[in-house]
Amino acid sequence: MKDTIAVRTGEELDATSVEFFVKQHIPEAGNGQLEIEQFSAGKSNLTYLLRCGNWEGVLRRPPFGPVAPKAHDMERECRILQKIHPVFPLAPRPYIFTDDASIIGAPFYIMERRKGIVLDSSFPPGFDNLVDTLRDISYAVVDTLVDLHAINYKEAGLEDIGRPDGFMQRQVQGWIQRYEKAKTEDVPQVETLQKWLMQRLPQSQGTTIVHNDFKLNNMMLAEEDPVKVAGVFDWEMSTIGDPLLDVGVALSYWSGKEDPPALRNGFKSVTEYPGFITKGEFIERYAEKSGRDLSEIRYYQIFAYFKLAVICQQIYYRWKKGQTQDERFAPLGQVAVSLIRHAVSLI
Repeated sequence: MKDTIAVRTGEELDATSVEFFVKQHIPEAGNGQLEIEQFSAGKSNLTYLLRCGNWEGVLRRPPFGPVAPKAHDMERECRILQKIHPVFPLAPRPYIFTDDASIIGAPFYIMERRKGIVLDSSFPPGFDNLVDTLRDISYAVVDTLVDLHAINYKEAGLEDIGRPDGFMQRQVQGWIQRYEKAKTEDVPQVETLQKWLMQRLPQSQGTTIVHNDFKLNNMMLAEEDPVKVAGVFDWEMSTIGDPLLDVGVALSYWSGKEDPPALRNGFKSVTEYPGFITKGEFIERYAEKSGRDLSEIRYYQIFAYFKLAVICQQIYYRWKKGQTQDERFAPLGQVAVSLIRHAVSLI
């Protein structure tokens, strides 16, 4: 299944400048003429396929228009990949970063291309969605997260990407501030949710690498054996801190029949299909494999829904202000409201 499209109008790159840069800095690219396509998935950073003859790479850049401070930091993401790839090979190898805005108008980096199957809202043609296969894929997702959290972040040289002390308090405060800056309408339940999150901060379950956006469609499965993971992507928000934040985020995207329709419609996922494990089974397997206490996981789930609401609201804010023309973003304001209401219902 083709995972790229023609570059969307308004999101074009200067092909001549990119080709010159690639051939100057990436010897593997060879001498073929550069072709550029765009990966259609994703609503935050923009991702492009670069092809020169038999060589393929992936270019990541921030979205067009104004971006939030400290968000979409391509240099930081590239630096994290440089350190994580050797100890966690599922993270793609980065080639090079540049902050020379004269090339495409923004900082960007280029990394290796991984090929495989990405499961999102539907199955690709020919995918054999047998119950046993889907259960094994579910286990692979959980086990990959356990493996990531088992890495010694100090030995990997990643101590400087975050501050473990007061991690969850800063997370909650930071996402509350982001919501207030992107607010476009009053949602009565927000204040209740924000106060609850600040008042119920849990004890941390230790310190690990935290992907911070760990979910099924940020993973790639091997084409020849889809129960094996071939890649983990989108390391933009990675840090070190409480590993249960990753579990909460993964669960917020793990859509199931028990979720309200508004939520399932906003974030439709193949995890709704029979065969995928439930949220409860996800929690049980992570607890068993990691040895961590998940008795407070409900807090992390509620926070994850709020965080996801803020991300939707930020993207909707950019669309409403005319900073992007992508009509996929028009419904996200209402999705944000649904996520807030769902989070409050879980308190």
